[in-house]
Amino acid sequence: MSDFKVNHREGAGIHVIELKGYLDAHTATDLESAFQRLINDQKFRIVVNCRDLTYISSAGLGVFMAYIEDVRKNQGDIKLTNMSSKVYNVFDLLGFPILYEIYKDEQEAIRKFGESSTGR
Repeated sequence: MSDFKVNHREGAGIHVIELKGYLDAHTATDLESAFQRLINDQKFRIVVNCRDLTYISSAGLGVFMAYIEDVRKNQGDIKLTNMSSKVYNVFDLLGFPILYEIYKDEQEAIRKFGESSTGR
């Protein structure tokens, strides 16, 4: 199994979480912690860059579902970017493209936040 890493950076009020490695039941708590810190700090404009995410399990997908309601009720959103076809297929199989905006690259997702007056 690969290591899992969550990196966070901010620019212009947009918070980018970068995922690397395997996101499964053993590593999901790392992503949960990152989302919880942002919510606690009233940061609701979130982009999740999946460029280096090599695997996601149902437990990993559950983390996204656990936090989207809190983010959106505070006029924010979680936008997903840079997915490999393998990772995208897992999201697609479970209907995530209907629930989440998924972009080819991070800059496009950040621009979409700029076009919207919602979020913090």
